[in-house]
Amino acid sequence: MAHGGRPERQAPPEIFYNEDEARKYTSNTRMIEIQNQLSERAIELLGLPEDQPCFILDVGCGSGLSGECLTDNGHCWIGVDISPSMLDVAVDKESEGDLVLSDMGEGMPFKAGTFDAVISISALQWLCNADKKYHHPPKRLFQFFTTLYACLCRGGKAVFQLYPENSQQLELITQQAMKAGFTGGLVVDFPNSTKAKKMFLCLFAGGQPQQLPKGLGTEGSNTSQNQVAYSDKRQNFKQLRGKNPKKSRDWILEKKERRRRQGKECRPDTKYTGRKRKAQF
Repeated sequence: MAHGGRPERQAPPEIFYNEDEARKYTSNTRMIEIQNQLSERAIELLGLPEDQPCFILDVGCGSGLSGECLTDNGHCWIGVDISPSMLDVAVDKESEGDLVLSDMGEGMPFKAGTFDAVISISALQWLCNADKKYHHPPKRLFQFFTTLYACLCRGGKAVFQLYPENSQQLELITQQAMKAGFTGGLVVDFPNSTKAKKMFLCLFAGGQPQQLPKGLGTEGSNTSQNQVAYSDKRQNFKQLRGKNPKKSRDWILEKKERRRRQGKECRPDTKYTGRKRKAQF
């Protein structure tokens, strides 16, 4: 999905990805190559066992490009998408996975503990849009993440490649994911490159604490720019309702973390960060 004319701004996904757009999307060799690269990277970040096939949920599966990568890696999958035209293309291509027509903002219609892992390419940011009068993005995100958490096995992992429009969207998404019970955080590949930079939200559904993978192209760079952990947000979530008082240590640290995620320079955190200075006489 290109950054230029953002599809999310043009029409709801089920309308934007009509029959013509679905065919175009799936016959464009450059688009296919990009989707394959993103899918392979997301599968790598899942860290699935190599000696056994897993059962994967592909959210926003579209015409099945990411599903093909799952099949090539020996896994079974179910794909969910809101666009009938995209799913029609997947059917025509005889995709190996089962396909479900569904709006992810209304929740995942699967039994508890169904899937070993979840993959999603270029889809999650659509939930930040209010395409209908009754759409409320925070509620739709929370409904999605809550039902997703339930249908993942304990210790399962979800990897979302996404194109957030701004840092506020990214915060909204991660807040709702943590509120739903997930831990994890953001992994950024090639954070210092405008073209190659890619964001992956890696989420863990319970089980043993897991470490975030490292972003590609990050040797010698500040790890806080390419690896943003949100594991503690669950414990601090109540504070989000009434925001931290300005200038407190937590408020300063959150602001600095936001600036780092935006690629801006910040002074390193120390024990003196946010500490009140003694009055000067």
